[in-house]
Amino acid sequence: MSIRTFHAHASCLLAVVWAGAMVVVTAQGVPPKQVVVPPAPPVVERPAGPDGYSYKADGRRDPFVNLVNRATENRPAMKKAEGLRGMSFDEITLKGTYQSPGGVVALVQGPDSRTYRVRVGDRLFDAVVKAITADSLVVLQEVNDPLSLQKQRERRKTLRVEEVK
Repeated sequence: MSIRTFHAHASCLLAVVWAGAMVVVTAQGVPPKQVVVPPAPPVVERPAGPDGYSYKADGRRDPFVNLVNRATENRPAMKKAEGLRGMSFDEITLKGTYQSPGGVVALVQGPDSRTYRVRVGDRLFDAVVKAITADSLVVLQEVNDPLSLQKQRERRKTLRVEEVK
């Protein structure tokens, strides 16, 4: 007989003996002994302190950070403002540029079909205007990709579409 088989038979025999003892005790009119279970110890939460675990990234990503919610978990929810500040770079269309005494100004059309004047330094919902040339609008757009090491990228909208030959 193997040890595993012996343990299986022994545990079954013990269960039968225990059940039989309970029947005998209750049949004699003696109430079964009440078992007093001590209360469970209170759950103590340890605050994360300076002596707790801290991950040193050294250029690597933290393997314990959830990648799905990482882009939004550390940032407060941004509400879109009215006008130009509430429009993302992908929502606008460059309609024209002109020279004014204060510098070059770009005319952009938003999704609401209104035309807005944009100057260097103006802010969109997800970008800041970096430069305006005679036929293009250049912005620094915030990158919202949790896997990207780059936090900003330069993007350009042009008046004329360049044909590829």
